[in-house]
Amino acid sequence: MAFTSDLDQITRAAAGDPAAVRALVGRYSPGVLSLATRMLGDRTEAEDVTQETFIRAWKALPGWEPRAKFSTWLHRVALNLCYDRLRKKRESLPGELPDQADRSLGPAEAYDQTQRVGAIEQAISRLPERQSAALTLCALQGHSQAEAAEILDISVEALESLLARARRTLRAELLEGSTSR
Repeated sequence: MAFTSDLDQITRAAAGDPAAVRALVGRYSPGVLSLATRMLGDRTEAEDVTQETFIRAWKALPGWEPRAKFSTWLHRVALNLCYDRLRKKRESLPGELPDQADRSLGPAEAYDQTQRVGAIEQAISRLPERQSAALTLCALQGHSQAEAAEILDISVEALESLLARARRTLRAELLEGSTSR
């Protein structure tokens, strides 16, 4: 069954159409899972947040009004759930390092690259929640500043300020870390 638009799928999903529900989950769950994984640093928790995001979405769909793009709204729900989990644990646990080593590199270079990726991820996890979220949305997930601002429910100017502070903090921390080796 072909759908003409997100709105058509949303309308059908709100009415209980399982094909529409599957289509929306298929389209949006990778982005929600990616955001949650980067925010929480834990794939299992991120999967839980993704599932909870869609449960909340389905409950809200019958009354949902398209004031924002559906994807923006879903990311906002996921981000709020991530904030809740981060507040509950308060200690940041480093996440699993992705397999990002370039296969053309030798073992020493691949190790160095993995160490740099790990240092960056740990530094991002230590940022204040909103700075981490802004950086994750824009730099790691590729959202435009306007989309990220909408997800965070702030102005573009406030987002730019968060990004500037996050980058400045990261730069300082990473430079400090590289000089202490």
